[in-house]
Amino acid sequence: QVQFVESGGGLVQPGGSLRLSCAASGSIFSIYAVGWYRQTPGKQRDLVARITHIGSTNYADSVRGRFTISRDDGKNTVYLQMNSLKPEDTAVYYCNGGIGILAPWGQGTQVTVSS
Repeated sequence: QVQFVESGGGLVQPGGSLRLSCAASGSIFSIYAVGWYRQTPGKQRDLVARITHIGSTNYADSVRGRFTISRDDGKNTVYLQMNSLKPEDTAVYYCNGGIGILAPWGQGTQVTVSS
């Protein structure tokens, strides 16, 4: 079964940057799309960025132009570079399948944007 492990979150000031990492347990990126999601308390988990098996990318309107998703197939890792962070980006970030869910949700990584 596929497993995803997220890392790289933390506390950052508005306007700052963070890079999140998502390590997969197998070589799946050439087969499946992978997405980054985020969730705040009391709200649903939303897709913010997706990279397909052929490398096409999609972004939510709220992050387009600030976030960049990429992957390293050799390391079975997908990244989310987050620039110009805003307080409203504060959330727990998760990765999973980009079109269909591929694995149980992991613990995610907390991103807090605050001065």
